[in-house]
Amino acid sequence: MSLSILHPGLLTTVQDLGRPGYQQAGVPVGGALDAVALRVANLLVGNPAGAAGLEITLQGPRLRFDAGTLLALIGADLSPTLDGQPIGMNRPVWAPAGAELAFGAPRAGCRAYLAVAGGVAVAPVLGSRATYLRAGLGGWHGRALRTGDALPMGEPSPIGQRLLAELPENQFAISQATWTPGPQLCPVPRPNPVIRAVRGPEYGQFAAASQRALWEEPFAITAAADRMGYRLQGPPLVRLTDAELLSSAVTYGTVQVPPGGQPIVLLADRQTTGGYPRLAQAITADFGALAQAAPGQALRFREVTLAEAQALYLAQERAILALQRGIWLRFA
Repeated sequence: MSLSILHPGLLTTVQDLGRPGYQQAGVPVGGALDAVALRVANLLVGNPAGAAGLEITLQGPRLRFDAGTLLALIGADLSPTLDGQPIGMNRPVWAPAGAELAFGAPRAGCRAYLAVAGGVAVAPVLGSRATYLRAGLGGWHGRALRTGDALPMGEPSPIGQRLLAELPENQFAISQATWTPGPQLCPVPRPNPVIRAVRGPEYGQFAAASQRALWEEPFAITAAADRMGYRLQGPPLVRLTDAELLSSAVTYGTVQVPPGGQPIVLLADRQTTGGYPRLAQAITADFGALAQAAPGQALRFREVTLAEAQALYLAQERAILALQRGIWLRFA
């Protein structure tokens, strides 16, 4: 079974949950920017949560399924259609052999995630199928997808086959489930999101006015935005010392401030260490909101405590586990 690329869209890559364990060698974890969206999409087609799917950015591709396929789309609503027929987000959908998936105008969000039953079965590199574009590593030949590519797909799991059996139509017609996960796992992406964050290690090195600005002022996402991070534009953030810093670990959501005073928020393909002061750290539960923000929008940061960040993360993980268990109990 294969998935043929008829048009690649703006930026479509193969992603899974990344390749942890190699940061000491300078290899970032990478993986899906909105990992929760990919995990949920995989569960809806009976895959392990970490199976590889497609990350689709703003302008979607046009794809053809060479065999009948169970699919799910989570994240940005990019007006998806199958053979010209609008289909729903956040649910299992059956695409018969030869069906073409296409996208129209973005309605909400920046990145959609396509999971197919059996997963996208490209060869793993360093234990992951994620595409790391800057190094040409993983995914499909280490690059974004192009017209004419044909991606192999794995075999559906028994749960995926049971999910398919529950759909109302036959194998020759498009059909989709009427149920979806709750809004906690499938939120409608909002423009100009509020991102919750904790204070970073160098927070105390910034002037009081800059500390207040971080929590009170909007920061626009500039055109210098990619999977490595967003350069933001807002009130200059002033550091009280010119002392050099030793390069230290950074992670997804780290807010660094270069000498010019305009912050950078790092994303999945960020470098593994950095020498700029770390003013704040976005919380894990809001990584999806970060991933769904687009250039031209603005971010606001809201301070939370470490305990609050941990509670929000655990609540998110419990919701994913509840969905996984519910699907397993109903369809295993």
